[in-house]
Amino acid sequence: MSFLDEARELLREFPVVDGHNDLPYALREQVRYDLAARDIAVPQNAHLHTDLPRLREGGVGAQYWSVYVRSDLPDAVPATLEQIDCVRQLLARYPADLAPALTAADMETARAEGRIASLMGAEGGHSIANSLGTLRGLYALGVRYMTLTHNDNNDWADSATDEPAAGGLTAFGREVVREMNRLGMLVDLSHVAPTTMRDALDATSAPVIFSHSSSRAVCDHPRNIPDDVLERLPGNGGVAMVTFVPKFVLQAAVDWTSAADENLRSHGFHHLDTGEEAMKLHRAFEERNPRPVATVSTVADHLDHMREVAGVDHLGIGGDYDGTAFTPDGLSDVSGYPNLVAELLERGWSSADLAKLTWQNAVRVLGAAEDVAHGLQARRAPSNATIGELDG
Repeated sequence: MSFLDEARELLREFPVVDGHNDLPYALREQVRYDLAARDIAVPQNAHLHTDLPRLREGGVGAQYWSVYVRSDLPDAVPATLEQIDCVRQLLARYPADLAPALTAADMETARAEGRIASLMGAEGGHSIANSLGTLRGLYALGVRYMTLTHNDNNDWADSATDEPAAGGLTAFGREVVREMNRLGMLVDLSHVAPTTMRDALDATSAPVIFSHSSSRAVCDHPRNIPDDVLERLPGNGGVAMVTFVPKFVLQAAVDWTSAADENLRSHGFHHLDTGEEAMKLHRAFEERNPRPVATVSTVADHLDHMREVAGVDHLGIGGDYDGTAFTPDGLSDVSGYPNLVAELLERGWSSADLAKLTWQNAVRVLGAAEDVAHGLQARRAPSNATIGELDG
């Protein structure tokens, strides 16, 4: 049996829990949520990284759908609600394939039914507009993690890709973490500054996740996780979910992307713009400057290092599909996960190790957050603190 055959067999029993997929935002940008125009029941290779046939081919058993909106939107809260509505529409449209999931038990039930457990994660604390009541509202609508920042700072937390302002978390930011713990919402530390990571680990009483981040020691990009933070995951119980984005995993791609982003900005586009005109500029830049190509091996290098530092019990996968313009060779879309598992098998990872990476760790961490929440809810009322009271 080949490593790839062995990988596919393993994924039939322990499918991938992917921590971050931006399909809802791609549907917003491409077709303004017209799901008939991007029917994911049929292959959408020309438009998307994600559709149901390729999710099945890739051995995906659970997906955190990102309900992301840009942090510079003036109406982030209603836009986030539209993203949640998009996920709900997907669940209603494809009930034979997608199972709504709010708990670790729901994830296991979906696996037993052969459906893909569908959870939601809000990407960026700007989505709560400095309101703990809004945070609770998102949880009530099914959001099960929140990334504390996106690419920009918010009023209470520093981002990895912005200039330091709060020095990590403010007093209100720590209250956000505590309220997330009380709810059972996972604290997601992807996108945040290392100071914010450390402050959140100090403030939390529940395990954290990194829904889509790789190793800073392997690739020196601010979106990645420093070793001293990875070293704290065993004590916290959290999970770091490696991402596939080339500009976060391959140093040559980091340098190339900086130049490509500057090219976009010089023509008046936001560096994250994936619209038609922006992509034309990207393609022209790439013709003049061939893009460094990450591979399955590149991602496996991150996992090998992260395993050495944090241990296999604290690793997962968060591909960031449909949230990136470029992907590694062998991981071009959601059908590619078996290639990564095969690479790790070839490197000597055991089936037990890989079951933890693909399924068990991610399910465990959500269940642990639920357990913490049950205890906190018995002792603590919902917080009504305001940012003005705590940070004013």
